[in-house]
Amino acid sequence: MEGQIGWFRRNHMVPVPEVASLAELSVMIEQWDEEDERRRIESRPRPVSEYFAVERPLLQPLPAEPFETGRLFSLRVDRFSQISVRTNRYSVPVRLIGRTVRAILHASELVVYDGQREVARHERLIAKGKARLDLDHYLEALVRKPGAFPGATALEQARSAGKFTPVHDAWWEAAKAAHGERDGTRALIEVLLMGRHVPHEHLVAGLASALRAGALTADAVALEARKAAEADEVAAPVVPAEPERTNVTSLTERRLAQLPPDTRPLPSVAAYDQLLRARQPADRPAVHGEMP
Repeated sequence: MEGQIGWFRRNHMVPVPEVASLAELSVMIEQWDEEDERRRIESRPRPVSEYFAVERPLLQPLPAEPFETGRLFSLRVDRFSQISVRTNRYSVPVRLIGRTVRAILHASELVVYDGQREVARHERLIAKGKARLDLDHYLEALVRKPGAFPGATALEQARSAGKFTPVHDAWWEAAKAAHGERDGTRALIEVLLMGRHVPHEHLVAGLASALRAGALTADAVALEARKAAEADEVAAPVVPAEPERTNVTSLTERRLAQLPPDTRPLPSVAAYDQLLRARQPADRPAVHGEMP
């Protein structure tokens, strides 16, 4: 096993591949795994995949409940609506400023919880002293202070990630020309707030349609986005939904499933009724279940 890991590292990881993220590296490793399944080791007659197919039924199954491998942190949200994890900073919604949240750091991502509710999920930063900010986390504050929007670091990161597209910029410029700097920016922020309920591709389509029609209000964009969503629903074939499956099993059910079957007869009160009838006065009829 260790020899095959060394072979994989020497043939695929030397020289070290250059990637933009851990997610991209994971995709590459998965492709190499699929290619490796077709490889034959030395003079063996069958490829790796066929040998593994024989071995698979002999392996123990994975546990039903996954083991948590992330590292847990309890952190206080600062006045910039950020938390610090391993020298790097990550944003959370502005409503959590001053509160304590739980953060679980995995190999490739950071998940933040307010109580039991997930409030943020970021790709993990590898370098030190960096910040990863989500524009959506700041929208409630920016709608009150639209002047801070153009220079926001979160806006630049949203552009780099492709979430804030050239269509957004074009509609924003037209809205500022029509309504002024402040009101045009506030209208754009209202459009971005719709992104919490409208899929990104429909919102971009709504912005493009509203821009072509010269409709530079958030309500017009919402209407056009709804039209785009309805057009997609008509074009997409209707597939019957499969019943939801759940892997959650209560602890009581798990314990009962391991117990042997109960073959004892059901309890009966017939003997107790006979005792009551024996002690009942002769001049009074016995009543079923009556106490003496």
